[in-house]
Amino acid sequence: MSEQHVQQAIRLALGTRPDVTLWRNNCGKLPDPRTNRWVEFGVANPGGSDLIGLRTITIGPEHVGRTMAVFSACEVKTPTGRVRPEQQRFIDFIRSRGGIAGVARSVEDAQRLFS
Repeated sequence: MSEQHVQQAIRLALGTRPDVTLWRNNCGKLPDPRTNRWVEFGVANPGGSDLIGLRTITIGPEHVGRTMAVFSACEVKTPTGRVRPEQQRFIDFIRSRGGIAGVARSVEDAQRLFS
């Protein structure tokens, strides 16, 4: 199964959960034909995770009953795919700030990440 297929399966499986919202984060660069300069795109390019979004949680006691969103990032890989250093740095950064981030090689991995 390709990384694209794993990613689509994760999006479909988690798309039914009311507490998780994920968007595809296309990262890369393309030449701007008007200026002949490279334009980078995507959140945290290079290294931004394939899927970014929010996981809704309820915390307390100062926020009892209040719903809050936690920034989330999911790097999708095949079972043999390797995480590049800049991707791991992005995951580590999100985690260090209290976010949810990790690598998923299957729908089950993604479900555990967002549990």
